[in-house]
Amino acid sequence: MDYLLDGLVRAFILLFQLDAETYSAIYTTLSVSSLSIIGSLVLGAPLGFLLGHADFPGKRALRMLVDTLLSFPTVVIGLLVYAFLSRQGPLGELGLLFTVPGIAVGQTILGLPIIIAMTATAVENMDRRLRWTLQTLGASRRQVLITTLWEARYHLALAAVAAYGRIVSEVGISMMVGGNIKWHTRTITTAIALETGKGQFAVGIALGLVLLCIAFLVNLAVSGLRRLAEHDR
Repeated sequence: MDYLLDGLVRAFILLFQLDAETYSAIYTTLSVSSLSIIGSLVLGAPLGFLLGHADFPGKRALRMLVDTLLSFPTVVIGLLVYAFLSRQGPLGELGLLFTVPGIAVGQTILGLPIIIAMTATAVENMDRRLRWTLQTLGASRRQVLITTLWEARYHLALAAVAAYGRIVSEVGISMMVGGNIKWHTRTITTAIALETGKGQFAVGIALGLVLLCIAFLVNLAVSGLRRLAEHDR
């Protein structure tokens, strides 16, 4: 117990003294997760709209595939992205391996199924009269897309929060694609794994506390968005 308490005290000291190495991992995590969630939203929201709005052959199979990808192991995503970004891979010339944008590519793939699935569900559960009204008024496909996503904005925000929660806490992609390079691609999760393995328990606790704070803020955002959605109803 004394070991745990000592580690906790030293962890708070590291955080309040603005330890450079600790805050470097925090900054990298926030940078890469922000890039990833933006990429997931830009790609996933229109795809989710199409999956929930349009009727086409194979839609049920595609929906099942998206739902399956929700539990896709992060280490497998890391392996695939590493293979594509390595020197022997088809995208090796881009030089993204062991960089923050490279990690963001992998984490975008991680968050994409969550955005697509939750957006599609929101669109499917919307009042059908919205689509009919827009079509009657002669709205273009782009206008239908924008209006529908705006009406589903709270659900889309929930999808973004859920995806961000998974992105910020993953370790497999960050370790394999980023390489856990100090001052460069070391994130909170990879730093926790490394420092704890080295016996630097205080650093691991400090970063774990930050991760818990981020998780709390994510859950707080989910709760707030749900209340807003219920209020609008």
